[in-house]
Amino acid sequence: MKEILDKVTSYNLFNYLLPGTLFIVILNGFTQYSFTQDNLIIATFVYYFTGLIISRIGSLVIEPILKKLKFVEFAEYKDFVVASKSDPKLEYLSEANNMYRTFISMFILLFLFKLYELFSYRYVFLITHEDSLLILALLIIFAFSYRKQTSYIKTRAESHKS
Repeated sequence: MKEILDKVTSYNLFNYLLPGTLFIVILNGFTQYSFTQDNLIIATFVYYFTGLIISRIGSLVIEPILKKLKFVEFAEYKDFVVASKSDPKLEYLSEANNMYRTFISMFILLFLFKLYELFSYRYVFLITHEDSLLILALLIIFAFSYRKQTSYIKTRAESHKS
């Protein structure tokens, strides 16, 4: 157990576990849905995984929308890699930046869950196919996350050539 705790980074805590826990607690009070867990070990994994999903939605959906709206502007990834070698604080700032994006995603998802709750009373199809829709959504989220992460790895590897 100590080995697992030693590998938990501040990124894992602030971008996955904290948003996942807050999401489940707020969702429980805000909607009819409850994903709270009594077992601490199971709760930790469920809340972490929930936070991971929230973070991925932030990365795959929220970030591109905010970029397209010119609400945020990013430096080229290659420039970030080079700059982070000489500025160690840049990694911390990037981590905080990702946390804010994750919280934006969390609040949007809370709103969407409330909308889903309201629409599910009207459209029974949503309730009867809830499990299948959830699995399909998770498959899509993680497939695109895999593609994006692979692209980052490729770009980072290629930046070491020059």
